[in-house]
Amino acid sequence: MKFSKLASKEIVSLPECERLGYLGDCDLVVDEETGKIKSLIVPENKSQLSFFIDKRYIEIPWERVKKIGNDMIIIDFDNILK
Repeated sequence: MKFSKLASKEIVSLPECERLGYLGDCDLVVDEETGKIKSLIVPENKSQLSFFIDKRYIEIPWERVKKIGNDMIIIDFDNILK
């Protein structure tokens, strides 16, 4: 799947079903040797005025991705430290 198709997908966490943002707003950590995605770096601030606030991020290991659907990416957010 091309990244351009993934970028528009919304990231949703389980078990809270919380919207974390869109993949296009995240950074990816990629293994340089294999080219595989290691983790997602998701911005924690969701405010429109977030440029006035220190940005915080949540790193989500790729192994926590449970399903990539037509419109969203579902992750198991249980026990991930913020």
